[in-house]
Amino acid sequence: MRRPPERATLAALWLLVFSVTTQTMILAPILPRVAEQLRMAEGRVAWIGTGYSVAVALVAVVAGPVSDRVGRRRMLLAGAAAMTVGLALHALAHGFGSFLAVRVLTGAGGGVLTGATAAYVGDYFPPERRGWANGWVMSGMAAGQVLGIPVGTLLAARSGFHAPFLVFAGTMAVAWLMIVRWVPQPDVELQHAPLGTRYLVRHYRALVTRRDAAVAILSNFGMFGGTALYVLFLPTWLEEARGATPGQVALLFALGGAATVLAGPAAGRFSDRTGRKRLVVGASVGLALGIVATVPVARGMTAAYLLFTATMALFAARASPFQAMMAEIVPDRQRGSMMSLSMAVGQAGSGLGSALAGATYAYAGFGGNTVLAACAALGMAALVASYLPETAGSYNTRENQP
Repeated sequence: MRRPPERATLAALWLLVFSVTTQTMILAPILPRVAEQLRMAEGRVAWIGTGYSVAVALVAVVAGPVSDRVGRRRMLLAGAAAMTVGLALHALAHGFGSFLAVRVLTGAGGGVLTGATAAYVGDYFPPERRGWANGWVMSGMAAGQVLGIPVGTLLAARSGFHAPFLVFAGTMAVAWLMIVRWVPQPDVELQHAPLGTRYLVRHYRALVTRRDAAVAILSNFGMFGGTALYVLFLPTWLEEARGATPGQVALLFALGGAATVLAGPAAGRFSDRTGRKRLVVGASVGLALGIVATVPVARGMTAAYLLFTATMALFAARASPFQAMMAEIVPDRQRGSMMSLSMAVGQAGSGLGSALAGATYAYAGFGGNTVLAACAALGMAALVASYLPETAGSYNTRENQP
């Protein structure tokens, strides 16, 4: 079979990530519209997000080993189809129960796609271009922040909260068609054991008993948790302490998203040439410094724009090579499980970080949030520097058998 153009494969994965990310993030800004149209308290509607996250995490844990058995392409097709149907069914959501049901179905699709997309990049792209490919695919998340969220918010205001989900059903359907056409099954070693509970338990036991895999998963937990600690209450602090307007906050995040789009692929390509470990460690240390500098440095919005843009560039400079590193730590037959479990644990880290962010902001102010977030970044740097191998260059996952 003729190998499709590499950039076409990347485009399919990029649109997939863009659609998944945007339909997830859109709930927060349109929450008032949802509460108004469904005639319920915003606090109750917020549980919809919890239902989605739980579905993602539970399905991801099962989907990872399954993808190691049946291949990543099948999982991408199944996950994209499930999410397309789930998003389209949002048109029928006219109450709490029906809205929760369609979000859970959509979350199930997200659970399949979360690890399968990252694992596919590790399977398909050779080590010398893996960081670059990860950077481009992950830039779909930032593009969702810059483009998808504002457009979705505007659609919800004009046409009702169902409208953005239906648009994202369309983009996901296009992504599914692109996967059919341009995303082949990579030529990698798969598991051959029969599927079942025993297979899942044995598969994950073999994974988490590897020190490098366990440390990488723990580092991902800290990365997601630290991000939530810093970002969640940044807009609130800027409005309360610096007098920022909603428009200025929107511009801040647009600039941060643009920095991520540019920095992610560049950092990935740089890690392909010079190594992933030093870039992850260096970006984490720089990120910690940028985070703790927020309160004393960002005394006006111009300084906040510059600092946040630099900080988001460092976030991307850390995330792209680290995702490539996680995919390379384990052999082909464990990659799906590794990426799915790490993403599920990352979701847990984000949840814990969000909870800590609220409590810390209430008792210590945003300065306390920045200290904890910086500690999380430094902790990740220490773990990666001390326990994880350099995986770029001559490192070959097929030879890295447990």
